[in-house]
Amino acid sequence: MCGDNMLYTSIENKKIKNIKKLYTKKYRDEFNEFIIEGEHLVLEAYKKGILKELILEEGIDFKLDIETNYVSSSVLKYISELSNPSKIMGICKKIEEKEIGNKIVILDGIQDPGNLGTIIRSSVAFNIDTIVLSKDCVDLYNSKVLRATQGMVFNINIIERDLIDFISYLKDKDYKIYGTKVNGGKSLKNVEKSKKFAIIMGNEGSGVKPDILDMCSDYIYIDMNEACESLNVGVATSIILYELDK
Repeated sequence: MCGDNMLYTSIENKKIKNIKKLYTKKYRDEFNEFIIEGEHLVLEAYKKGILKELILEEGIDFKLDIETNYVSSSVLKYISELSNPSKIMGICKKIEEKEIGNKIVILDGIQDPGNLGTIIRSSVAFNIDTIVLSKDCVDLYNSKVLRATQGMVFNINIIERDLIDFISYLKDKDYKIYGTKVNGGKSLKNVEKSKKFAIIMGNEGSGVKPDILDMCSDYIYIDMNEACESLNVGVATSIILYELDK
């Protein structure tokens, strides 16, 4: 998928159709690329060296030292998922994995793109090294996830793993594994902090799967008003990470 600073005016063009396909996980995996919309995301991707191509609506004056192609307004509307498309878009190569580090967030079956975006932003804010996604999480390169991260997706290591195998590996490496449990857990305020830890957060409806929860070294809960039965997983993760970073 490459171009030569051309202007594309037809949605029937093969290149345009291939760009559109990047909104589907199947083709993101096939091309090893993903699409981003908006100046902020494009600039963040460019800084990290993963921006492969800049796509601009014709007439837009925006320059980066990268292959740049132009599209008509009708083609831009066809490509974009947004009702009010950004005039600046980009195609990126998928982000390479790095070492996992000592502070890890494990996500078991997170489905809402907004929740994953919030967790990514909070993980960067509170110095998490790696986020681990189970294979049934929402796709990291889903456009709604990318927008929700506000560019923070480019500032943290994020990997996908089989959780049973990965948690077993962490335990062998002496990581403390924290799970969340309202009954039988310790108050977050009283948790003994560890230099090497992983916190597991679960699906919005069903929480952490029982077989995953059974692998935890310790269980924690967040003290809160009894009138509040539960917290959104993005909010809960943010509170936990803030406390563990103190």
